[in-house]
Amino acid sequence: MPSLVALTAGCNRNALTGSKLNLNNYNQVTTGMSKMQVERIMGLPTTSETKDMLIFKKTSYRYEEGPRFPLFTFKNDELDTKEGNLATP
Repeated sequence: MPSLVALTAGCNRNALTGSKLNLNNYNQVTTGMSKMQVERIMGLPTTSETKDMLIFKKTSYRYEEGPRFPLFTFKNDELDTKEGNLATP
């Protein structure tokens, strides 16, 4: 049981909804992170898509909760860009 607490202690879930989709978690995600690291912070994406761009694979992770969303784009397994509207009230 202590290992479970250690794993979830770093995950900031919204106390009311249990969602990891919040500005604090979004801000923890930084360029260069792997898909697995992003999933540890944000959970599994609502949708994902991978395209083979010949010289690299481009994967997009989109998380949605109502009108709020972040979108993370990876080159191979490394976070390249992030965008979203979580800062909007």
